[in-house]
This record gives sequence, C-alpha cells and structure tokens, in this order.
Amino acid sequence: MKLGRLNHIGVATPSIAESIRYYREVMGATKFHEPFDLEAQGVKVCFVDTPDAAGELGKGTQIELIEPLGEDSPIAKFLEKNPAGAQHHVCYEVEDIEDARKWFEEMGKRILGPTRIGAHGTPIFFLHPKDMMGQLTEIMETPKGDAHWSN
Repeated sequence: MKLGRLNHIGVATPSIAESIRYYREVMGATKFHEPFDLEAQGVKVCFVDTPDAAGELGKGTQIELIEPLGEDSPIAKFLEKNPAGAQHHVCYEVEDIEDARKWFEEMGKRILGPTRIGAHGTPIFFLHPKDMMGQLTEIMETPKGDAHWSN
C-alpha cells in the first residue's frame, strides 16, 4: 500500500449554509459545489475547492462540509461535543481500496464498518482515531477520471 494525496479534510457543521458563508467571507473561498444528501451515511455534503500548489482552483485538497441529516446521523454526537462544528476527519487516497484495507488489517488497525461508497462515488472506509494518531482517518480509492471534481 502506498499513501496517496490528501483528498479532503472533513469538517462537521450544524449548518452548511453558515459554513459556506464563513468560507466565502472569512477564508476567501470562491468555488462551492452544490450540497447533496448522502443518505446512506446520514449526512448532507458540500465540497469547497482549494487551489493546488500552482494556484489552479479546484485541483487542490477539498474541504468537505458535513451536516447531519437527523438526530441519528453518525456526526450528531460529534456536534453535541462540538456545537460550533469542528474538523471531523482527514481523507487520503489509495490506488486500491482492498489492498489498503488488507494492509491496515494486517497492522492491527481498527476499521470502522464495511467498505462502502463515499461522497465522491468511490469506495471508502474509516480507521479508528485511537489507531491513527488521534485522527479519524478516511481511506478512499483514487477517483477515476474527473469523479473527484464532479460533485
């Protein structure tokens, strides 16, 4: 397994609309994707594009704003502890999700749930923060073509 690029940083928020305002007015962000419901994971998602090292907007690491769809959403309890919102996870790309899962399992890392389809339409899984230097870590298969930028 070989670590790929940092795909996105997940930020839990009680309001995507308020977070968009913050990133626009405070951080100077200009490119926001249309928010959409990811019902299988109990969240609404909105990606914010950042520039890459050359300054090209939309090719850098994204910010994934995640808002709970209801009280039973996996991030609802996280927001109870962080009512203003906070960084929730980091997401790294890998070439082959099954190879990566096997790699982490062989190392004894705790994988949270089955491999499933994430917000970019590619397979993902999460690793327990206690095994990952205190960070909830998402591993995602590198999107093919322009799937990363289509949401």
